[in-house]
Amino acid sequence: MSLELPSAQMLEELLFAGTKAARLGGAMLESWRSRFTVTEKSRANLVTEADFASQKLIHEILLNQFPDHNFLGEEDLATRPTSSPFQWVVDPLDGTSNYVHGFPYYAVSIGLEFDGELIVGIIYDPTRHDLFTAIKGQGAFLNGQRVSCTDVIRIEDAMCIASLPTATSTSDPAVKRFLSMIGRSQTVQRTGSAALNLAYLAAGRIEAFWSSSLKPWDMAAGVLLVREAGGKVCKLNGQSFDLYQPEILATATESLQAQIQQIFVETT
Repeated sequence: MSLELPSAQMLEELLFAGTKAARLGGAMLESWRSRFTVTEKSRANLVTEADFASQKLIHEILLNQFPDHNFLGEEDLATRPTSSPFQWVVDPLDGTSNYVHGFPYYAVSIGLEFDGELIVGIIYDPTRHDLFTAIKGQGAFLNGQRVSCTDVIRIEDAMCIASLPTATSTSDPAVKRFLSMIGRSQTVQRTGSAALNLAYLAAGRIEAFWSSSLKPWDMAAGVLLVREAGGKVCKLNGQSFDLYQPEILATATESLQAQIQQIFVETT
């Protein structure tokens, strides 16, 4: 039997804490950016340190307020101290390659599960100070203003983004899916931050995003944002989305979802 969801007041407290952690984690990333040198090796080392520093700060902030909560993070953070139904799913730096090169498309992503259900999502872009937030059943917001997915229903009118595996080849199915959308959608891009791709979809800036190589912390916050903005989320074949499986197809409308799935079927 499912547990009763937290009260509205508790949800607001959770969102407030997560937002504070995301903002401070983002500020930590920006402070480390100023230390980068032109040496690739030292850059790589600093990125690792920045990543860990951001996650450590986020973890400390949330643990201080919610000491019994569980955590799942990208940088070897997995704690289950109690049987609490709460689990924070944290990516302290989504878009690492972009961050290394000073390309301003990276973010802090913090999602919260309750009894396996996503209930809070926060994505913070420290370069633009864009804060995307969502509470289950209360809509999606950008800097406090409600946002929603577009109503685009034709694939030829859709701006799409794909996420490809870091190490891949032209024969990889992910690459074939990417190429299959060129000439069919209005445009198809690869940006390097799954969290921001999902946030942008929720905010009506793009119409579709897909990947077959993501981790829970890449998607947790963004999936809730898309759902709360009226979008659709599933696996690439249309089956129910599973946060702990690596694939996702997120679209602004059900019509786009069906069209993209059909194109993928024809591709394989």
